[in-house]
Amino acid sequence: MGWVTPHAPTRAELDACVQCGLCLPYCPTFRLTGDETASPRGRLTAMAAVQDGVATVDGVFEEMMGFCLQCRACEAVCPSLVPFGRAMEGARAEVAAQRPTVGRRLRHAGLGLLGNRVAVKLATLGAAVAQRVHAERWLPRPVARGLAGLRRLPLRPATVVGGDWPAAGAQVGVAGLFAGCVMDPWFLDVHVATIELLRLAGYRVVAPVAQTCCGALAAHDGAAAQAAGFALRNAGAFAGCDVVVTDSAGCGAHLKDLGLPAVDVTEVVAAAIAAGRLPTLPPQQEAAAIQDPCHLRHAQRITTQPRAVLQAAGYDVTETDPAGLCCGAAGIYSLLRPAPSAELGARKAAQVVATGARIVASANPGCEMQLRSHLGAGYRVAHPVELYAEARRRAAAVANPDSTVGRAGKGEG
Repeated sequence: MGWVTPHAPTRAELDACVQCGLCLPYCPTFRLTGDETASPRGRLTAMAAVQDGVATVDGVFEEMMGFCLQCRACEAVCPSLVPFGRAMEGARAEVAAQRPTVGRRLRHAGLGLLGNRVAVKLATLGAAVAQRVHAERWLPRPVARGLAGLRRLPLRPATVVGGDWPAAGAQVGVAGLFAGCVMDPWFLDVHVATIELLRLAGYRVVAPVAQTCCGALAAHDGAAAQAAGFALRNAGAFAGCDVVVTDSAGCGAHLKDLGLPAVDVTEVVAAAIAAGRLPTLPPQQEAAAIQDPCHLRHAQRITTQPRAVLQAAGYDVTETDPAGLCCGAAGIYSLLRPAPSAELGARKAAQVVATGARIVASANPGCEMQLRSHLGAGYRVAHPVELYAEARRRAAAVANPDSTVGRAGKGEG
C-alpha cells in the first residue's frame, strides 16, 4: 500500500542515506542487539522498501520503528546529513495511520491531555500521593521506576505560567519561558532558576498563558496531527517574544525543528557569563558529573554551554560518556519498552558511579528521572542552571549576609 499520510518519509530523505554504516556504533539499539534491523541504516532501508512497494507497514515494520529511541545520535555522525529524526516521525505517523489499535488510540488520547493544565495538575496530585504512600511497592515495575525517578512532588502544584518578571537591570530583550507540560509542576525549581538567571542577564521574562505542550511526545509516537495542533498554538503564544527559552532539552529540540526562535537556557546563561552579565563563582570543592541529553547533544549540537555554566558555578566538571550514548529514557519509551530502557539506564548509571561524583548535571527531565531511578540514594541529579543559580545565591549570601536573595515565583516582580 505504500504511504498514506502527508507526514511519510520523503524520497529525498531516504535517498540521502549512502549505507556507509558510520552510524552503527553510535546507535544504542544496535549496540544492545548487534542486529542490523535495529540500526538507523536498517530502518531507513525498511522505509525505502515500503515507499517502493516492496514491503508493507506490517507488524515487522512497526517493531523496527518502535524499537528506535529517536535519540538522533546517528544524525550527529552522518556524513550525508540524513534527517533521521524527521523520517522516523513520519514512519511512525504511517504506523499509527495504517495499524490503528485501541492501545495506541488510548495512548494518543493520554498524550493529548498533556496540553490540558488541569489534567496535568490532577496527574501531579496523584503522583504526589503515590510518593507519600510508597505506591511503588505494588505498581508495575516500569511505573514504579518512573515514580522513583521523580523529585518530591507538591500536593498543591504551583506554576510559572502567566508570570511576567522585569529584567533586574538594563533590559536586553523579552524572553518567553517555555513552561512545558510536566516540566512546570514536576520541575518547578528549574523554572525558578531559569527565571532568576534570565532576569539577571537582562531579560524581561514572560510565561504566556496561551502556551501548551511542545508536542514532542506526540510526534515521536506518530500522533502527527496532535503535535501540529500544539505547534500552532505555541507559535501564536510566543509571537511577541524576542526569544523562546527552554530548560528541557527535548522540548527545545522539537521547538527548534518547528522553526520557533528557541534557545536552550544553557546557551543564554553561558553567553551572559562570557559577556560578564553573570558572574564566575568561587570553586565549590566538589565535582559534578555531566550527562548529555540526546536532544541537547545530538539534536541541538549543544555541548560546550552546559559545561561552561557548571565551570562558572565553580564545579570540577567530570565527563561520564564522551560518546553520549542514550540513557534509555526517551520520553515514554521507558514505559513501552522497559527492558532495553532499563539496560541503557543501568549502563549510564554505572558510568556516573565510575566518576566518583555525587552530583550529576542533566538538562532534560526524562534523563534526570532515569538517572535518579538507577542511581538511588546518595546522588543528586539537577539541571546545570539550578546548580549555577544555587552557587550564585550562596556567593551573594556570603558577600551580603544581611540581604535576602530572592527566588522567582508566579507573578513576582
